[in-house]
Amino acid sequence: MRGWTRALLGGVQEKLAGRDLALIAAGLTFYAGIAVVPLLVLSFSLTAWLTSAERVRELGNRVAELLPPELGAPDAVARLVDAGVGLSPLQGLLALLPMSLYGEGLRRALLRFSAQEEAMTAWRGRFAALPLLIVAPLLLYPLLLAADVMADLAESGGTWPTVGRIAVGFYACLAALALPLAWGFRVVGGGQVRWPALFSGALFTAACVSGFLQGFVLFLALPVDLGAPFGGLTVVGGVVALGFWLWLLHMVVLGGWLLTRSLDELLAARRTRPAEPGDHHGAGRPACSPPG
Repeated sequence: MRGWTRALLGGVQEKLAGRDLALIAAGLTFYAGIAVVPLLVLSFSLTAWLTSAERVRELGNRVAELLPPELGAPDAVARLVDAGVGLSPLQGLLALLPMSLYGEGLRRALLRFSAQEEAMTAWRGRFAALPLLIVAPLLLYPLLLAADVMADLAESGGTWPTVGRIAVGFYACLAALALPLAWGFRVVGGGQVRWPALFSGALFTAACVSGFLQGFVLFLALPVDLGAPFGGLTVVGGVVALGFWLWLLHMVVLGGWLLTRSLDELLAARRTRPAEPGDHHGAGRPACSPPG
C-alpha cells in the first residue's frame, strides 16, 4: 500500500509540474461565483415542480434552522428558496446562461492538467453541464429531507443526537455530490477516465467536499467581525470570505480530479503490465504492488 500511495502521489506531482494549482482554482472560483446562485435557484424551482412549493418552503426553513445566524446564512437560504419557488419559465431560461458558465470553467480548469487541445471549449463545457439539471431535484430533495432529520436531532440536544446530525449531514452531502462530480470529471471536464477510477475518485472527492462543507458551517458560527479588515463593511467581508471558501472548495475538487487521473493511469499500467517469469496469472507478484 505504501508503494501504491507513493505512485499515486507521484502521478499527481507530475501533473502539477509547471502548473499553478491555486491560480487554476481561482479561475474556476470566478466561474462558480457567477453560476452558484442561478444553479441553486433553478434546483429549488425544479424541486418545487417535482413536489410542491409549500413542501420546498417547509424544508428550506428546516435548512435555515440548522445554520448559525451570526452571518445571516438563514436569511440567505430563505431568499434563495423564495426565488426558486417563485421562478417564472422566462426567468428559468435566462438563468441557464450564467448557470452553464460553471461547466465552461470546470472544463477549462481540468484541461489545464492535460495535453489535450480542442476547439469550442466554452460551449462544450456549457452544454455538457446542462443535463445535470434533469437530476437536480432527485439529488436536492433527499438532501432537504436529510436536513429535516438533522433539524429534529438538533432540537433533541445531547451528544449522540449531535453525532447523528453530523453523520446524517456528511453522508447526505456525499450521496448528493458523488454523481455530479463523476459527471463533471468524465463528461463536463472531457476526461477519459475509466469507470473503476472514476467511481473511486468521485466518491473520495465527494467525501472530502462533504467534510469541507461541515467545516464551512462551523466557520459561519465563529464570532468573527468579517468587516474589520475592510473598514467595517461587513457585506464586503462576507463576500470575500465566501469567495475564499469557494476557492478552498475548488482546491479540494481539483485535488480529487488529479488523484482520480493518477489512479486511472496506475490501474491501466497494471492491466497492461507484461507477465514476469514465474508468474501464473499474475500470482508471482503481489497484487498490491504498483507498476514499475
